[in-house]
Amino acid sequence: MMKKTLKKLVMGLVLLTVLNGCSEFALLASSSSIAISHNTYVKAYNGIDVLTIMATEKDIKKHIYTKTKELIHDQRRQ
Repeated sequence: MMKKTLKKLVMGLVLLTVLNGCSEFALLASSSSIAISHNTYVKAYNGIDVLTIMATEKDIKKHIYTKTKELIHDQRRQ
């Protein structure tokens, strides 16, 4: 039982060491192949989100959060 735990720990450390050098896009691409969806709308959103991240280094949700925060801050000033 101890050998299994030790083996998992070593494998985890090896994976962390190897994956540490991956770029953000490589990690994004690898995770998108794991979470496969058959919904067309989800595929379109994810495609647009990847393009947005590549262009602005922020995803769509971060853009919405930032814009909402600015609007709330502007309304409080008035």
